[in-house]
Amino acid sequence: MQMNRRSLLATGAAIGAVAAFPRLPRAQANTIRIGVLTDMSGTYRDNTGPTSVACTRQAVQEFGSRGFDVEVIEADHQNKPDVGVNLARQWWDQGVDMILDVPTSSVGLAVAAVAREKNKVYVNVGSATADLTGAQCTPNTLHWAYDTWMLAKSNGGAMVKAGGDSWFFITADYAFGHALERDTANFVKAAGGKVLGSVRTPFPGTTDFSAFLLQAQASRAKVIGLANAGSDTANCVKQAAEFGLTRRGVKLASLLLFINDVHGMGLQAAQGLTCTETFYWDLNEKTRAFTQRVLPKTPNNYPNMIHAGCYSATLHFLKAVADMGVAAAKGPGVEVVNRMKAMPTEDDAFGTGSIRPDGRRLIPSFLFEVKKPEESKGPWDYLKLVQTTPAEEAFRPLSEGSCPLIRA
Repeated sequence: MQMNRRSLLATGAAIGAVAAFPRLPRAQANTIRIGVLTDMSGTYRDNTGPTSVACTRQAVQEFGSRGFDVEVIEADHQNKPDVGVNLARQWWDQGVDMILDVPTSSVGLAVAAVAREKNKVYVNVGSATADLTGAQCTPNTLHWAYDTWMLAKSNGGAMVKAGGDSWFFITADYAFGHALERDTANFVKAAGGKVLGSVRTPFPGTTDFSAFLLQAQASRAKVIGLANAGSDTANCVKQAAEFGLTRRGVKLASLLLFINDVHGMGLQAAQGLTCTETFYWDLNEKTRAFTQRVLPKTPNNYPNMIHAGCYSATLHFLKAVADMGVAAAKGPGVEVVNRMKAMPTEDDAFGTGSIRPDGRRLIPSFLFEVKKPEESKGPWDYLKLVQTTPAEEAFRPLSEGSCPLIRA
């Protein structure tokens, strides 16, 4: 099994174009190539990035040798759709068999279009927009670990039930933020709540959210919905605390919060926040065992649902390759995706699951609350389980997604 060929590609690409892209050596007929297209240097680095690569390699290692070799390569898309598209095109032209991860929804949607054009296999793990299995679904894309509809139902629904019936959104101004605000606002309104306003913040590059937070405060909303992620969420939470917003009774709804964000903020700042994940390292015996296997590769960053999703998706893809044979797996991507849809999913990170015709993987979701400092028993013991949503209820119903692959 070829595990030691590391290709960090396209770091330092110029704006609007990919810098000199090394041509990959010709792949052997018996070698499957997996490309991890991710954020190695930006807002989402800790939530995706090197740990996504490490978890992908962990899956390859555990899959073992079954008559073919597997090579994992990686690249930084810099959260720019044009960079991501150029990398995806060149990878697929040079013999990459499957691309996965791809955080940042604007990049994820653009790569999905290229996958369809070239009839290749794309497993989206990092992008959140539910449009990937909705109006912009394709027969070449699977959506693996989570999406904005799931986050909105879990986080938004819980906040309204707890009395947070008036909202103001601070939204990252790109596809992910727009989708998360839209989906959450729909749940708030359906539950009888009101949306008093919203403001969109430039992405990437915003670090000072003070003016946006003051605008939210002026709305007198009970809940400020943070439709952003990564360091943007962390900065909003820290700056809200500095302004004393939470001391005045305003609730912060961190609509996409990862354990890695909590680690960066510290429990003192993050305590009481809620987050929804489909994976938590301390959820059960199997999640703890998986985490202990991968930690030697990434000792300073525990896996979240995106990282675990890269592990899980890689295992499932390789099982499909073994089932079809390498030659068939290198053929039309839609046939590989259809085989993956037909096979039940099972791994230590998520347990058992299934994949719908629209490409949506179905697994339970879990609403967590961040612990108080005195409740934590040790490093990375940050979350306590509040509620579980079964797989069949966690994601948008197939009939409501407007996926063109689904005929009424």
